[in-house]
Amino acid sequence: MIVNDYHDRAIDEVNEPERPIPSGLVTPREALAFASATSLVGFAAAYFTSLSTLALAVIAWAALAVYTTVGKRSGLPGNFLVSTCVAIPFVYGSLAVTDAVGTNVLLLASMAFLSNTGREITKGIIDVEGDQLHDVKTLAVRYGTRNAAIAAVVFYMLAVSLSPLPWFLRLVSHWFIVLVAIADLGLVASSVALLRGYSREKARMVKKSVLLWFMIGLSAFLAGSLS
Repeated sequence: MIVNDYHDRAIDEVNEPERPIPSGLVTPREALAFASATSLVGFAAAYFTSLSTLALAVIAWAALAVYTTVGKRSGLPGNFLVSTCVAIPFVYGSLAVTDAVGTNVLLLASMAFLSNTGREITKGIIDVEGDQLHDVKTLAVRYGTRNAAIAAVVFYMLAVSLSPLPWFLRLVSHWFIVLVAIADLGLVASSVALLRGYSREKARMVKKSVLLWFMIGLSAFLAGSLS
């Protein structure tokens, strides 16, 4: 995230001027120093956990490096790179604890990937002005905010479509059902709101609300682990 803020500092002067670097709270040099320190600590922690977690940490860091240098300006491929980084921690946690990755974890990671891709596309609607100035080819810049909103909703609904599978496959307990239903209804409501008005303000509201549905969805998996 720090590296991303460093590379986005010019764009953020237009889109998000209150962020640490464009606001002057943190200098670019300080940001790079902090990013280096956190990367080293993260790699060390991964190494002392297992070789598989270290390998996954390297993959995640490489995905971040590709995104911040060339991926961000590519639009949808860049969105996929971010979502990969969001999904990887679930796989990492499974490797760290069990040294294996089960179907339940793969489903959770897939849902996180899909729903976060929808959120990244939604963020593109918010950032159109700065992205156009810096040649960032998001779906909103290339095809307009309406089409970007439709694409975001498609990814939200794909995530929702996967949510019943853990229950049908008997990977979770009945405690999973209520919470995942709330998360699904929230994503549906946010999708309807985005389709009804895909302005910058509406997209910002949806982007924030989707984080809540993410957390409730994660809580559903935690509750579902209870017998």
